[in-house]
Amino acid sequence: RKVFVPEDGYVFLDADYSQIELRVLAHMSGDEKLIQAYREAEDIHRLTASQVFHVPLDEVTSLQRRNAKAVNFGIVYGISSFGLSQDLSITRKEAAAYIEKYFETYPSIKGFLDGLVEQGKEKGYVSTMFGRKRPVPELKSSNFMQRSFGERVAMNSPIQGTAADIIKIAMIHVNEELKKRNLKSRMILQVHDELLIEADERELEEVQQILQDKMEHAAELLVPLSVDMHTGKNWYEAK
Repeated sequence: RKVFVPEDGYVFLDADYSQIELRVLAHMSGDEKLIQAYREAEDIHRLTASQVFHVPLDEVTSLQRRNAKAVNFGIVYGISSFGLSQDLSITRKEAAAYIEKYFETYPSIKGFLDGLVEQGKEKGYVSTMFGRKRPVPELKSSNFMQRSFGERVAMNSPIQGTAADIIKIAMIHVNEELKKRNLKSRMILQVHDELLIEADERELEEVQQILQDKMEHAAELLVPLSVDMHTGKNWYEAK
């Protein structure tokens, strides 16, 4: 990242969504506990650790938070007890217990994910929030590994796909606004949930406001979309 540098008189402005996939999961599943946590701007990993490991919020250790973070993001990817046990270097039994406790904590998420798999079996595809389809033929495979892969795809694609849709909408709106205002600043890169702008130093504050507004309002979810921004003289500094 250090080799990417802006033109003279410009700085890099990097904006990325905070936990967009978990926020999409909260919205699409309608899980009240997760929605409330995001609305109240709680530390979602600490909260999950507190509820999964049954310890008071202020007594959650950094290890427990790290483990809860792995579970939070693992659920989005349809992680198995085997996969989680590998990630956290724990036994498969412990990992299965973590996942079970997670679904007890956020009950609507389990129903939502199971529903996606059923939809995939019934229709042959799953959809993002914006109607983009992902075929899942693997769900009908006679091979157990193929079917398991299909289940993970069915659970993950609507969430990750919706996050991808949202940043594309944000890119269009940011680009339109930069052009409308005849600004010299330009969008040069998108990576996952992150946009990189080469911003004229004199326009920096205005461009920051545009990014914040257009990215946070790219979609109307039940939870707020949150954006983190950093500037730097190279891409490494801006990240």
